[in-house]
Amino acid sequence: MELLSSTTFVSTSSTAPARPLKLLRSLLVLAAMAAAVSTQLLPSLLVVVPSWPFSAPHYNNKQPPPPPKCVLFNFGDSNSDTGSLVAGAGFRLHGPVGRRFFGKPSGRFSDGRLYIDFICERLGLDHLSPYLDSSGVSFRHGANFAAAGATAAGAADTFDLATQVRQFRHLKARTAELRPRGLGSGITDQEFQDAVYTFDIGQNDLQLAFAAGLSYDRILVETIPAIVTRIKNAVTMVHEACGRKFLLYNTGPLGCLPSLLARRGGGSELDRAGCLVDHNGVAGEFNAQLGRLCRDLRAMLANATVVCVDMYAIKYGLVANHTAHGFSEPLMACCGSGGPPYNYRVGKACGSPKVKACAVGDRRISWDGLHYTEDASRVVADKILSAEYSDPPLRLPTLCSSQT
Repeated sequence: MELLSSTTFVSTSSTAPARPLKLLRSLLVLAAMAAAVSTQLLPSLLVVVPSWPFSAPHYNNKQPPPPPKCVLFNFGDSNSDTGSLVAGAGFRLHGPVGRRFFGKPSGRFSDGRLYIDFICERLGLDHLSPYLDSSGVSFRHGANFAAAGATAAGAADTFDLATQVRQFRHLKARTAELRPRGLGSGITDQEFQDAVYTFDIGQNDLQLAFAAGLSYDRILVETIPAIVTRIKNAVTMVHEACGRKFLLYNTGPLGCLPSLLARRGGGSELDRAGCLVDHNGVAGEFNAQLGRLCRDLRAMLANATVVCVDMYAIKYGLVANHTAHGFSEPLMACCGSGGPPYNYRVGKACGSPKVKACAVGDRRISWDGLHYTEDASRVVADKILSAEYSDPPLRLPTLCSSQT
């Protein structure tokens, strides 16, 4: 009412024409209504956007994120692929893959996390993003170039070890270009130099050699030296680019994989743990040559640290001493078909229609006849981090924190 009388006072005291007075009166009434309404809406607006505009002055002063405790770059195959094949080749995984941790397929060939995921968690890092994924990824803590099916010797696969190293060099170059603009991973030159570079590859090369029908002796004389030479070249190229800390995993016991056991010939010899003697013998020779490579690299790369991890001993120990770790049926896949003793059938592998997995509570080593379950991967990661299987016995957190 008071507002209305004031508008009346203006109209009676003015000598302007009536039409402008009416317009002015209308504007004043609208302003009064807006003022009254704003007193009711203002509190709710402040609740909805409490930081605006008060947070604006702090935007330009926002501090950069603290440097990561460690930067990790990984090269390898499906044993450590966190999604590169799925992202880069459009390969699809189906449930029950990923059921244990992610609740859906995550690009990993497992029911959950891989050993590299557990290592990242122990180091305080995010899970490594696959390099070939373009959505929702961060390379602040490093990148994973491993791709399922990859080989070291480049046997007709797209993402072989040499390709992965080229991808790394591209990432490093682009990071340097984008960093001044505040874009990209933000990894500095010093962080690239202090990063740890891990290699877990060679298993597919050996499997392909057996699948091609190569003799035992030919694999020893031709295939294995070629694999080791490619790994040497890869490490050398990364060293030339910046790398100073290298961790090389040897290969696991091929002869203990349910997928290979299920396809073995009638005359194949088995060891006391039920694993294929010839396949494990080839894996052992590869590991011996890789061990010699580690020693050669230490002599050749004077300013580098080279650690070799005996993945074979870790994984074979899981099979031979499975009860000590709470595992059952060490040579039988959890997800597959065919039942005991291996639960693996070609063409009816995990992910195929009507193929089921074991109960969630069952503790199995093999997930699908070729890859490990999350439970087994956790044990593998713990043993890697213990450094008991490392030469030299240097713990990974210590390697991460050492200065170059």
